[in-house]
Amino acid sequence: MSDQTRYLLLWLEGPLQAWGHDSKFGVRDTLNFPTRSGVLGLLCCARGAGGPEQEWLQQMTSMTMGVRAYARIDRNGKPALQEPPLRDFQMVGSGYDNSDPWQSLLIPKTAEGKKAVGGGTKMTYRYYLQDSAFAVVVEVPEGQGDALAEALQNPVWDLYLGRKACAPAELIYQGLFDNAAAAWQQAAAIAQSKQRLATYEVIEGDDESDGEVITLNDVPVQFGPNKRYRDRRVTLLELT
Repeated sequence: MSDQTRYLLLWLEGPLQAWGHDSKFGVRDTLNFPTRSGVLGLLCCARGAGGPEQEWLQQMTSMTMGVRAYARIDRNGKPALQEPPLRDFQMVGSGYDNSDPWQSLLIPKTAEGKKAVGGGTKMTYRYYLQDSAFAVVVEVPEGQGDALAEALQNPVWDLYLGRKACAPAELIYQGLFDNAAAAWQQAAAIAQSKQRLATYEVIEGDDESDGEVITLNDVPVQFGPNKRYRDRRVTLLELT
């Protein structure tokens, strides 16, 4: 870590969130916490960056990112039980008139532009986290901190929590700090004002504690039409 880096605090809270990391088209699952690709994708939306962004991603993926989850406080002053994921069933491409040139554009087709097997209608199941809140502290190069803070406050494109159906219920940008400790202190103050308690955190790498270590394929190497990702290891730690 260099003394030239700064830290963005993002607060991700909303009725629904979805952070996919290995989903297929038919079943769109969600991780229990924000992915690195999802957070960097959110920053790209704020910047209005829709291309491959390989050079920018190379810079940002070398920066640290920490996540903490916050649950509501129950009547006994303890973390309330998390709502189970919401499953949404959708029909994609159904009900359109194939003879209408405009409606035909909305019907799924093969890569060659031909009619898909089964008539072009696709059934999908999509999963969402309910009533979740996360603090994310992202390390950024000093030269980008002010620009990213400005973009988050005046985004070029709409910001959402993993999928376009997931609108945030709180301002996402919560400050730019000189060190991570100050950012986490502000996150704790926000959680206290919302009567939420930290339940677990996600640390990058294999932590030496008793936390659960998992491998995620969520480090973006290239965005755009041909997305590419690489793996990383993270440790989930329960907080008391």
